[in-house]
Amino acid sequence: MEKFVSEQFPIIVSSVSKSYTTGKTVVKALDNISFEVEKGSLFGLIGPDGAGKTTLFRILTSLLLFDTGRAWVDGFDVITGYKEIRKRIGYMPGRFSLYTDLTVQENLNFFASIFETTIEENYDLIKGIYAQIEPFKNRRAGKLSGGMKQKLALSCALIHRPSVLFLDEPTTGVDAVSRKEFWDMLQALKNEGITILVSTPYMDEANLCDKVALIQAGRILGINTPQHITQSFAKTIYRVKNGNMHALLQEARHWDFTEQVYPFGEYHHVVIRQGSPEPQFPAGIDAGKIHPGIEDVFIDLMRNNEQ
Repeated sequence: MEKFVSEQFPIIVSSVSKSYTTGKTVVKALDNISFEVEKGSLFGLIGPDGAGKTTLFRILTSLLLFDTGRAWVDGFDVITGYKEIRKRIGYMPGRFSLYTDLTVQENLNFFASIFETTIEENYDLIKGIYAQIEPFKNRRAGKLSGGMKQKLALSCALIHRPSVLFLDEPTTGVDAVSRKEFWDMLQALKNEGITILVSTPYMDEANLCDKVALIQAGRILGINTPQHITQSFAKTIYRVKNGNMHALLQEARHWDFTEQVYPFGEYHHVVIRQGSPEPQFPAGIDAGKIHPGIEDVFIDLMRNNEQ
């Protein structure tokens, strides 16, 4: 069996494209995607729903064929080496996919048996996660809360001690406390030497990754560390606010110094046109210069990509 040897990069994606045909419409889910994930790192695929994240995950976990390009996971081609890949990876799909009529312990035992292992053999790896739901081990999985389902799914994905872990939007639909707990767990797993590829639509989670790829409409808009992505953003941004935010949004679009304006929480963010003098805001507007975040960079990249 052909093996692409790369100890440094357990995940390699090279010029991968994938299209779907619906009736007479062809939708390009992935458009010439390329990136590498370093061993033992936490790599984030950041983008909105429909960006192509799930399609890419299904390709890398050998569940879906692509049209063009090549991809390797843990040294094996995702097409010719799919049997080896399935032994080595853990996969947590976006939708809860465990057996809802089985108990917590029955689900975990089932997945352990598939990989010819036991809960006891790899308990040290999942202990920090499973211990939080073990008191409910006799409860049916379908009766668990969102956060508990998340922990059970992750435990099942880890029970055979995979070298590479794929997590497709694992924190969607769970509360803020569970989201924080989950990312703490991922940091602990990374320290165990597991390579993690995680997708999320939440821009704030990008800062928790070692490196991120920003994806939109099947295209990679940028790849780097979160810090480098924000530091390389050369434009000036102000946040603005007043008593009538809808009217302010319309007004801000016509200021001479405005390149782009968009709602952002309780404020609007105004990107200043390059070459403009220091902006003078109308009276009654609370305005302040801010450092750009991942969301600001992503919005700017999307805008430039559409032009």
